[in-house]
Amino acid sequence: MAVKKTFRIGIDARLAGPKHAGIGRYSENLIKRLIEFSLQKEDKTKIKFILFFFDLNQAKEVLGDLFSSKNIEIITTGIKHYGLREQFILPGFYKKAALDLLYVPHWNVPIAYKGKLVITIHDLLWYEQKGTNATTLKPWIYLIKYFAHKYVSRKAAKKALSIFVPAETVKDTVIRYYPFAKNKIIVSKEGIASIYQKSLEEKSSPNQNQRIKKQLIYTGSLYPHKNLKIIIKSLKKLPKYKLLIASSRSIFQSQIQTLISNYKVKNQVVFLGFVPDEKLISIYQESTALVQPSLSEGFGLTGIEAMASHTPVLASNIKVFKEIYQDAAFFFDPNSSSSFITALENLESGNRKKVVDEGLKVAGQYSFDKMAKDIWLQFLKLL
Repeated sequence: MAVKKTFRIGIDARLAGPKHAGIGRYSENLIKRLIEFSLQKEDKTKIKFILFFFDLNQAKEVLGDLFSSKNIEIITTGIKHYGLREQFILPGFYKKAALDLLYVPHWNVPIAYKGKLVITIHDLLWYEQKGTNATTLKPWIYLIKYFAHKYVSRKAAKKALSIFVPAETVKDTVIRYYPFAKNKIIVSKEGIASIYQKSLEEKSSPNQNQRIKKQLIYTGSLYPHKNLKIIIKSLKKLPKYKLLIASSRSIFQSQIQTLISNYKVKNQVVFLGFVPDEKLISIYQESTALVQPSLSEGFGLTGIEAMASHTPVLASNIKVFKEIYQDAAFFFDPNSSSSFITALENLESGNRKKVVDEGLKVAGQYSFDKMAKDIWLQFLKLL
C-alpha cells in the first residue's frame, strides 16, 4: 500500500504578532486556527505547516501552547519584511522547504518564487494614499519604495492562485487596479481574538454602573491617512475631553505631537504606547467612545473590538467602515471638525445601552474561526 503523502503548506509568519499591528493580529489568529483545524483531522488530508518566522522568540510569542504541535515545522529566517533580502534570500528558504503551497498574509511575495501561492491583500493603501507627506522617508527613497511596492504587489496578485480580501470594498479596489484578478478574489472578513469574544459574550459591561469618563480612545498606527489631525483639532472645542492614543509604533509620533502643540491641546492628549488587550478592553469600557477618523482602511478591526468590549464607535463615513460597522457606529465627515463634534454630541445625547447593544450585534457577525475555515478549505482545494 502506498504511503499517503503529507502536504507541506508554508506560511510567511514574519509579520505575525502584536508588534505588527493589524496584519500581526490577523496573521497570529489565522495561524493558530489553521494549526488547530489540521489537528482536528476533519478530513483525511495530511497537512504539515511550515512556519517561517523572523526568529525563535517571535515563534514562541505567537504560537504559545501550539509551539510544540506535531503538525508544524518552524524555520527562522532572520529576514525582515519589505527589504532586498526578502526578495533575493527568502526564496531559497521556501525552495529548500519543498512546499506544496505557500501562503503569504500580505502582498510582499518574493517575485522569484515559482511555486503555488495564495495571498491576502488587506488594502492597496499605496495606491490610495500617496505622496511625500505620507512618509518619513527622503523623497528619492520614498519613490523607489513606492514603485517597488506597486511592482511587487502586482506580481504577487498575478502569481497567486487565490487572493483573500477582508471586505467587499477592498475587493472592488483590487479589481479596479488589478482587473485580471477578479475571478480569484475571495472575501473573508476578519474576526475578533478570543479575549474580545469573551467580552462580547458577557451580558453587560463590567463597568456599566460606573460613570463613563469624558475620554476618547484611538488605537492604531499614526500614519497621516489615519487622520488623527481632525480629532486633535476638535479637542480645542471639547475642553472637557481627553484623547488617549494606544499605539505600539512611534513612527509619525513627532508629527502628531507637533499638531498637539499647534492646537494647544497638550493637556488633553495622553500617549499610552503599547497596551495589552486585557488592559485595552478596560480602557474601552470606561471611555465615551473609540474614534476611527481614517481616510482609508482595509477593514477597521479596532472598531469591531471596541464594539465587542461594549464601547461605542465614532467613525469616518468612508465606504469600508459603513460596510463593516453597518448602523452600529456614529459616522462623520473625516474632513470636518464640526461633523465629528456633532457625531459625538449625538452619541452623548442618545441611549448608550441601545448603541452598545447594536455594536454587540455587529461584532458578533465577525469570527476569526470562520475566516480561517474559509482559507483552510481553499488550501485543501488547491493541494
